[in-house]
Amino acid sequence: MSIFSYKQRNNITLLIIIALGCLILYSLQGIFGSILSTLVLYTILRPGYVYLVDVKLMSRSLAAILLLFISVVVLILPFYALSSMVIEKIAELQHNPAYLKDILFKLKHLMPMGGSSQNLVEEGLKKAGTWATELFPSIITGAFNIILGLMLMYFLLYFMLVQMEAFERALIKYAPFREQNVQRFAEEMRNTTYANVLGQGFIALVQGSLLGISFYVLGYTDPVFWGVITTFISFVPVLGPPVVFVPAALLQIANGNSFAGWAMLIFGFVVIINIDNVLRFMIAKRVGNIHPIITVIGVVIGIPLFGILGLVFGPLLISWFILLIKIYETSAMASERLERIKTISE
Repeated sequence: MSIFSYKQRNNITLLIIIALGCLILYSLQGIFGSILSTLVLYTILRPGYVYLVDVKLMSRSLAAILLLFISVVVLILPFYALSSMVIEKIAELQHNPAYLKDILFKLKHLMPMGGSSQNLVEEGLKKAGTWATELFPSIITGAFNIILGLMLMYFLLYFMLVQMEAFERALIKYAPFREQNVQRFAEEMRNTTYANVLGQGFIALVQGSLLGISFYVLGYTDPVFWGVITTFISFVPVLGPPVVFVPAALLQIANGNSFAGWAMLIFGFVVIINIDNVLRFMIAKRVGNIHPIITVIGVVIGIPLFGILGLVFGPLLISWFILLIKIYETSAMASERLERIKTISE
């Protein structure tokens, strides 16, 4: 006969489950980015998968493989190609001290700086270059980790799509919410994912493209490179495109190209910045809006965890966290009402 009661055995089993779960989560911390990427891509690809299977009557495996291939071509390959280009350009600038000294010399004549200020700016430029190089995933040095992460992500994503009903039933079954709250969480999670990934990504792409085109038309050097940089920076509302076009315009003015400098400043502040508000309003009407405070805090949290992908994943995690708090508050209020009704009836 066991020395433990039925309740004690259940409590011990629960403790073992919690301990093993914590150990598993700790072991998975290195691939957490891949798991999060899988959830994001599943949310984005799910409508397309349902359309191919239910409307076009395509086989599940073929539909999943087709969508995974499209995601590689549209998302993965361009991202790592652009990241590689940015890394090479930043390394080239870092190994060219004369270029940085020339910039500092022109800025000094445009905005007089003392010796200490000049050293501070020079050190800041060097640290910014090092930080940006570490931020982007290097295809050469991190090839193994990148390939492993992508293989894991697509392996999970394939089975999540092919076994979509079983996966979603399991989520509903084991989710610590009532069924209506699970449906609400799924819908709002989809909206916040679309707003963060597709919405903000589209805004950043438009702003980066506008800056690159304006640089090209006005005769600035490396318009493609600076357009890509602006696309990434545009994910951060507080910084945004002015971080790129304001110094570039000032350098043009310092070089004597007043028209190119002032034209860029006017176009940047009138069009590039304000296009953000127009597009954000249109996106908010369709899938919801993400407050800039959430975006900034998310970026601060996300970049140390996920690198450049933290620009997307950080705000997404904050949005999901706030959504869970709202659902918890709704459930708590419902429980309190039931308790009151039960007390009154007794």
